[in-house]
Amino acid sequence: MTQSAPPTTLDDLVEAFVAHQRRTRGLQPRTLEGYSSVVRLLIRESLGGDPIEIGNLVARHVTEFVHAMSGRYSPRSMKTVRTALRSLFRFLRVEGLCDDRLELAIPVLPSWRRAALPRGLGEEEFRTLLASFDSSTPCGRRDRAIAECLASLGLRPGEVAALRLDDIDWRGATVRVRTRKTGRGALLPLPRVAGGAIVDYLRHERPSGVRRELFLQHLGRKRGLPVSSGVVSAVVYRGLHRAGIQAPVAGAYALRHTVASRMVCRGVSLKEVADFLGHRSLDTTTIYAKLDVAALGEVALPWPEVSP
Repeated sequence: MTQSAPPTTLDDLVEAFVAHQRRTRGLQPRTLEGYSSVVRLLIRESLGGDPIEIGNLVARHVTEFVHAMSGRYSPRSMKTVRTALRSLFRFLRVEGLCDDRLELAIPVLPSWRRAALPRGLGEEEFRTLLASFDSSTPCGRRDRAIAECLASLGLRPGEVAALRLDDIDWRGATVRVRTRKTGRGALLPLPRVAGGAIVDYLRHERPSGVRRELFLQHLGRKRGLPVSSGVVSAVVYRGLHRAGIQAPVAGAYALRHTVASRMVCRGVSLKEVADFLGHRSLDTTTIYAKLDVAALGEVALPWPEVSP
């Protein structure tokens, strides 16, 4: 029997959950940020807006949420989603907010290595998404600049969040990525459209202050603080929702996959794509070989003739 808890806000719940995970498990900030994003999605999709009644969360919500996420995230990312949910449900029991063992409702999902196709947006979806960012809305110029960086540079959300004002060389039209998974940085060309969007944001919308991070929070008590990777992903997530696009992958990675897919379709080698995206191993990039239909046709074995 699920025990009802007093109504509370989602922010309060996430703050308590993160504090518990930090105290009991010593998790790193990036891990906690990822867990928080999963919790926010689950609670909002299952229980709606504030105030929330966490005791109304039932097994059906969990199962439906995991199946919905499995259509938008990779199998590897789904492992993180399932881990985050198990951590949340243990926290709820410890705090007396829920008696049910909701982790038993988390479905086991099949995972076959390299079975999936690249999950980028089509050309029309890509244009529709970029057109959905309205500079007249709060944070509109910032969100447009973030989307342009993701769409043209193929950066990870954490790499966009880490960009600083000093990383942009306006004369050389380059942007420096300080740290990547490869263990070293990168110097990438800054396309004119992305550069223009950044200039528009800096001139007309960015909060004033001494912070050197490029993209800042605009609203509430966090105004003037740097954005997180979760905020960067949320920018794309909201854009996809506004544009009515059912993306094959949620958040910022929809644009990262799109950039890689477009490069391969233009004939760029997998090694060049791997270097541009900052992959630690070329093995990670091989999934995009599935997009080269002409090359796949050349290696396909002919169907054997069958004699009557």
